[in-house]
Amino acid sequence: MASLYVHFPWCLAKCPYCDFVSYAVSGDGRETIDHAGYADAVLRELTVRSGDAEFGRARIATIFFGGGTPSLWSAVELGRVLAGIRAAFDVDADAEITVECNPTSLDKEHALRLRDVGVNRLSVGVQALDDKELAYLGRLHDEKGALAVLSSVVDIPGLRVSGDLIFGLPDQTAETAQSHARRLADIGLSHMSCYELTIEPGTRFGELAKRGRLPRADDARVIESFLAIDELLTSRGLRHYEISNYARPGQEARHNLGYWRGEPYVGVGTAAYGFLRAPNDDAQGAHGFRYRNEPLPAKYMQHTPLSATGAEAEPLDAETMLRERIMLGLRMADGMNVTAAEKDLGVTFMTKERTKDLAWLLEKGRVVRVDEGGDVLLSIPKESWLFANDTAARLF
Repeated sequence: MASLYVHFPWCLAKCPYCDFVSYAVSGDGRETIDHAGYADAVLRELTVRSGDAEFGRARIATIFFGGGTPSLWSAVELGRVLAGIRAAFDVDADAEITVECNPTSLDKEHALRLRDVGVNRLSVGVQALDDKELAYLGRLHDEKGALAVLSSVVDIPGLRVSGDLIFGLPDQTAETAQSHARRLADIGLSHMSCYELTIEPGTRFGELAKRGRLPRADDARVIESFLAIDELLTSRGLRHYEISNYARPGQEARHNLGYWRGEPYVGVGTAAYGFLRAPNDDAQGAHGFRYRNEPLPAKYMQHTPLSATGAEAEPLDAETMLRERIMLGLRMADGMNVTAAEKDLGVTFMTKERTKDLAWLLEKGRVVRVDEGGDVLLSIPKESWLFANDTAARLF
């Protein structure tokens, strides 16, 4: 089982907090972007990837078009890529197929076109429902436009709709953050992702913060907002199944669950990452590699993706994969099955150092341990989720 990610690198504007590989285009993108040329390049890469001895055996359970802003891509060309994926790989009949969208490049007609080419899930980057907050975040849509778009697509048969929110903005109260979540829940979204605003190096916000010129929310208010959103969404029947994600039963983001569980994924497109692992063997345990494609669209479209100029590769040993599984697995409410990870990867979790660190985390209430049917299960209690990165790092 594997997932497949397609990166679409263009957007209408580069948000000041965004550290993903994306490039702003002029106009509305319809004429500036070479829609067909980029689809051709992705299809060429799919041919190469599916011909690989390991990737070619992968059964694809989820497909995710991310970016950038994939809703800028012509539905015809995106559909052509989706057909190419189905031709190149064994894709599950009920595969989850998601397209990331912005309100400025989505309406009911476009959503219907995406559904008609095989898309069954939309992830809409709302981020805020206040025009001042949206301006601070560099978003091009306004509150009214975001609500209108969501209302027009949420009830389309055959489409699941998720919405993104960012909390922890300067001067934003917990009540305001909760009200944004309430208004999205009232629309009837089956899934919501609510992220704390993080300041990444190399972004415009990162540069301003380095110079001391970026207003920031204090930690206490961020925690209050996190808890207020949790209270509201769980009361509306959305389970808080991962630190930043809520879903109605059965509506979880299956693609992201694959990442958090350490499953392999095929990445195609500009700057896309892929991860492949070999089965565990007695000689060296599990091993694999991660690759990254050419980050410049023009070079990606010109060169064969797996040439020296087209991709970078990083070998991964079992211990590295275990550390990544700790970091990602502990983000989930269900936590991490330590025993299953040891068997799967052929390594020992309970080293002397980890045993000592785990004892401290258990004493402080930062981690919960459950022994069930011979398996050791570790999870982070909800009240300690905001310290999850530090908790995971202590177990590295």
